[in-house]
Amino acid sequence: MTPARRLKLKRQAVLAAGALVGALLLVFALDRLFPPPIERAGALSVVAEDRHGRALRAFSVENGRWRLAADLDRIDPAFIEALLTIEDQRFYDHPGVDPLAVIRASAQAVSRGRIVSGASTITMQTARLLEPRPRTLPSKIIESIRALQLEARLTKDEILELYLTLAPYGGNLQGVRAASWAWFGREPDQLTPDQIALLIALPQSPEARRPDLRPEIARRSRAAILTRLAAAGWISAARAEDAATEALPTGRNAFPREAWHAADTIRARGAGAPVVRSTLDLTLQLEAERLVERLADAGGAGVQASAIIVDIETRAVRAAVGSAGLSRAGGWIDLTTSRRSPGSTLKPLVYALAFDDGQAAPDTLIEDLPARFSNYQPENFDRSFRGEVTVADALQHSLNVPAVRVLDRVGAARFAAALDQAGADPAIPGSLAGETGLAVALGGLGLSVRDLAVLYAALGDEGRALPLAWTEAEAEANLNAQPGHLVSAESAAEIVEVLYGSPSPPGRMPAHLTTGAPRVAYKTGTSYGFRDAWAAGITGGYAIIVWTGRPDAAPRAGVTGRAGALPTLFDLADAVARWDPAFENDAPGREAAPAPAPLARFAPDNAAPVILFPPEDTELWAEGPGRNFVLSARGAGPMDWYVDGEPAARDAGGASVFTPDQPGFYALTVVDAEGRSARTRVRVRMAGQG
Repeated sequence: MTPARRLKLKRQAVLAAGALVGALLLVFALDRLFPPPIERAGALSVVAEDRHGRALRAFSVENGRWRLAADLDRIDPAFIEALLTIEDQRFYDHPGVDPLAVIRASAQAVSRGRIVSGASTITMQTARLLEPRPRTLPSKIIESIRALQLEARLTKDEILELYLTLAPYGGNLQGVRAASWAWFGREPDQLTPDQIALLIALPQSPEARRPDLRPEIARRSRAAILTRLAAAGWISAARAEDAATEALPTGRNAFPREAWHAADTIRARGAGAPVVRSTLDLTLQLEAERLVERLADAGGAGVQASAIIVDIETRAVRAAVGSAGLSRAGGWIDLTTSRRSPGSTLKPLVYALAFDDGQAAPDTLIEDLPARFSNYQPENFDRSFRGEVTVADALQHSLNVPAVRVLDRVGAARFAAALDQAGADPAIPGSLAGETGLAVALGGLGLSVRDLAVLYAALGDEGRALPLAWTEAEAEANLNAQPGHLVSAESAAEIVEVLYGSPSPPGRMPAHLTTGAPRVAYKTGTSYGFRDAWAAGITGGYAIIVWTGRPDAAPRAGVTGRAGALPTLFDLADAVARWDPAFENDAPGREAAPAPAPLARFAPDNAAPVILFPPEDTELWAEGPGRNFVLSARGAGPMDWYVDGEPAARDAGGASVFTPDQPGFYALTVVDAEGRSARTRVRVRMAGQG
């Protein structure tokens, strides 16, 4: 070869190489400038699952479409195998376009004068689903290019999952999971041959083959797929014939819709993930829903109820019932998030803070007598007073005046701050600076079922405050989180032990007399005007909160937390004990140790005198004028008595006496050295007179 010829060939080689490199660069540039529109797959339906992966609720996407993300690990492998047998046998071997399929389809079209079979691979079909076009030759060329682009960006399994997410199955159904739920009422993890054949046939012509609208066409199409599968050796001919006779779905099934309200919270916690694994347990959730519905039904028309069950160790929410049913008034509202007056359910925390401060103990004596705090005068629920009682008795019997006395010492503002720091979100009307803030001890603020669950879970966890966990990730994080502080471990344990001693609800034997019955440390609450009935409890490592009332906050005369909510709390405790094989009752109850001497009696330094005799609204009998009644009061330092504003007389021993000279009503007032006073009103009757 001459040097000139050699030089010419070298130049041609360089030019060819340059052209090839240029072509590759052009292809690369075009690929980057015009990538496959994978984002057009659009939003995916979110599926909220329970802790075991069971679907709780699915959410539709734009225009009411159901588009559930496909996961090959959760789809019957037999379906995948059958799908590839029919649609793309060389799926895992070709680069997105199958040359052998193209040659076969072209040869058949030429020999028979019409298109007999297509050459579209699953990758090409996926490209068409992303960019729908008329089925023309130019469209096929574009689909082939897009298929190559998809193969360069995604793995084979990712492409297959994308196809099984977007494939149409009739109406507003997209993807094999949506189709399986709609036509068979469950996930496509275990499918029969007839179901597999129908799911393969539908995307080929989804509207024409819908079993609910065109059953005969659907039957024939399914049979044709079964025949092809038998011919390919995937199924025996006899089994294919049997499958072809199976009944078709006659209508669509509803998508999962359990834990309706809780699923909204779970979806929000999932941050856009198509599948969110929650902490709920479907079995316990369904039982809780049944019990809450029964509670509302017993209350009558217009009554609602809600409840929550929390695993104290991780704060995992195991069941959350937002309402007693969507068909009831207010049923669409998640009532676990609605702030309502919690009644007396916060009294345990008032006493716990006093325990922390060293101001009281369970055995401390405290007065349950009429008292006024500036312009606030609380009364007990039954409008009677019990005199001197222990703090434990005052809490177990939900006495109001002792709780307000203690809060007066603890401080209403500090109490509200403790709730806030623990993670509750109280709605407090007005200012807590004045004495009216003491009403928070009796429910004068707003808390939700979830807020109360945060507080009682902390009480059951040595005072450690953590947020509720709605996903497994959140529950895991709580195990390693730095907890907040509600009260000390010692105070929390003492309060819980006191609550274990609360009287059992009507008709229920005490736990210590019943084999296997769960011990429940509980507190009930009834808001002003009987608008809200509450029961909050701790049992076997779980916190349970129950609320019932009307969603419009209308009163329900006479319905208390003890009568209206407590029985359901105990029923839920029974359900938890049956559901959890590891459920263990806490240690048997123990008697509270006697209060140390400084805490033997609760007597705030700034306490006003307390009239011991005569009590409020007493009738005194005197044989006639001149009868002396010795007046008695408890307080700090010397005290002076007044009768209708005039100083009372004193007897020979120096004691103040009341000497009525005629029947009628008298106002008796006692004033201590600091100017603090107490007042009582009595009626005197005399022989032979009014």
